Amino acid sequence: MRRLLSAFLLMSCAALFAPRMACAAPKAGDAAPALSLTTFSGQPFDLSALKGEVVIVNFWASWCTPCRAEMPALNSFYQAHHGQGLEVIGISADRSRDREDAVKLMRDVSYPGGMLGEAKANGFGAPGSLPITYVIDKAGIVRAILTPDKEPLTDASLGGLIMPLLKG
Repeated sequence: MRRLLSAFLLMSCAALFAPRMACAAPKAGDAAPALSLTTFSGQPFDLSALKGEVVIVNFWASWCTPCRAEMPALNSFYQAHHGQGLEVIGISADRSRDREDAVKLMRDVSYPGGMLGEAKANGFGAPGSLPITYVIDKAGIVRAILTPDKEPLTDASLGGLIMPLLKG
């Protein structure tokens, strides 16, 4: 009986604290993890509801110069290809006290954004570095992970990677 009670308590604690545990970031080839939040405009965003679309998930912060530098390219690519089945979400890793800075920056782009700290579900975990961008195909598989140290995020780099996914 004591073992059964101990096992029950252990499972209960695990269930309570599991959402707060660190998640391993997905790798290329992995199924995209859960991500749901309310955007700055008040609209719900649920990555799992976007199967059949190509999705770019960009983690950034208002204080991050490389993050701000790639936002115009993401926005341009989003505007050009949104009608072809492309979705983009910008997830700010700013602290809650800096929310207004994030909101102000997102006013300059067309794609939706929200706060990482306000996510209802985040299987991506906390980013180890910023910016980091995940490209997810129509089947919900992570196809690429982009960081500025590997290749700058530009219209050309996005096009070479994403256009085949939009056609496929």
